[in-house]
Formats: sequence, C-alpha cells, structure tokens
Amino acid sequence: MTLAITGATGQLGRLVIEALKTKGVSEEIIALARKTAKAADLGVTARRFDYDAEETLAPALAGVDTLLLISGSDIGRRVAQHGAVIEAAKSAGVQHIVYTSLLNAPTSTLGLAAEHVATEELLAASGIDYTLLRNGWYTENYTMGLGAAVAHNALIGAAKDGKISSAARKDYAEAAAAVLVDPALWGKTYELSGDESYTLSDLAATLSKTVGKDIPYVDMPEADYAAALTGAGLPAELAAFLAHCDVEASKGALFATGNELSTLIGRPTTPLAEVVAAAVS
Repeated sequence: MTLAITGATGQLGRLVIEALKTKGVSEEIIALARKTAKAADLGVTARRFDYDAEETLAPALAGVDTLLLISGSDIGRRVAQHGAVIEAAKSAGVQHIVYTSLLNAPTSTLGLAAEHVATEELLAASGIDYTLLRNGWYTENYTMGLGAAVAHNALIGAAKDGKISSAARKDYAEAAAAVLVDPALWGKTYELSGDESYTLSDLAATLSKTVGKDIPYVDMPEADYAAALTGAGLPAELAAFLAHCDVEASKGALFATGNELSTLIGRPTTPLAEVVAAAVS
C-alpha cells in the first residue's frame, strides 16, 4: 500500500510522517509538497503537489492507495483547492482519503467551519471511501504566543472563562498515522480533542508556574484584542480571525468531552504543562 501526505512539509504533515516512521510502517510514504526541496530531510519520496497548479495533482497521486488530505492554510480558497485534490484523487484511482476537518464541524460556530463542511460534502459525493478526522484546537495555537506574554507580563485574549479542549499537534499527528495504517479504523468520523480542558486563566497560571513569575490573564473585548495583535505585528486579517476564535471559545466552541483522540493514540493526550514548557524553554 502506498500512502501520500499533502502539506507534508508543514507542521502537521512532518509530524505525521515522523509518527508513521515510528510505527515502523512498511508501506511506501510519499510526501506531497509545493516545493519538493523542502521535503528533502523527511527521508521519503517527495512529489510536487500544488493546490493552485492542478496539473501537478493527478500525476503526483499516481499509484497512491490512501491519501491524507491535510486541510489547506489558504482560508477562503480551501473548498476549491480541496475539490481539485478530490477530483485528482478520483482520476488517479486513490482508494481512500483521510481528511483533517474541524471538531464538530456541522455545528461549529467558528468561521473555519463552513469550508470544512463543504469539503466533507465533496468527499461524500466523490464515490471515494473516506475517513474524517475532526481535529480540535491545537494547544500550540495558544502557546506560540507565550514568549510575548512573558515579555509583557500578561497573557491577553478574548475567551473569558471559556473552556478549551485542545491537544498538542503531535497528538493529532499520531492519530492520523494510526488511522492511515489500520483499515479497521476507516470509514468513520472522529471527533478529536484533548482529554483535559482549561481556560486562558488556567493557561496563564500554568505559564506562571513554568517561568517562576506571575503572568496574569487579561481578558479584552474582541476589537481591542484584535488591535493588540495587529500592534504586535500580526496581519489584520489573522488578528481578526484569532480574536473571533477567542470569542467563540468563550461560548464553548473549543470545548469537548470525548476521548476519541487518546483512544486512537493509545495514551493520554499531552498535558498542557508539557506544551507550555516546550514553548518557553
């Protein structure tokens, strides 16, 4: 069996390939990437695969049995991009697609949800067997900003006391690897989230304990938080998106109670303190 991973040089894609290697997978692994040179260190076959260059898609999928379609990062254009990949997979004879969707996509209030739901509908209409990995929030979405929180002695956000059931990116990667290699797990929809939930106040307390000084959580109105992120150098569109996600988190959009992720990976999801420590080390 031949496995192919889209976005293979991205943060999640790299971790999926690493997890597959750790499992001692004997199947051929193909890294699909816009720039194959960036995949040179992955130690697997690399093929050019550009969502925006449809002529690259079907040839790159030749001989592929199972495809991990990691959702693209170009928000607003992903339905067309994913649709092109699915059509190319049909042309190439791909037998099974595993897609990284969004936790509770059909009912989610996150702005991200619509594109994921549309992609799920394309998969359902494609005639190709598929599996949905509805990934929850990555803990790293928050911990990537902890250096600034330490520098400014405050963790800012707009999530109030909303609970967040995130997991480390490596947890989701291990789950994807587990599903890719086990046909018994195919054809299902998995709602994936961390075993434990926390608020941003909890995150601030964990950070404070880790660095040995008090870092309070400061909750802000959505517009003020977006402005603060823009002032810190983030593009306005990204800042507005992150502020929106925080507000929806305050309403429960990032909270879940299931344990499907830890069941798939065969261990508890990575503790918050461990991800925080890695972020500020």
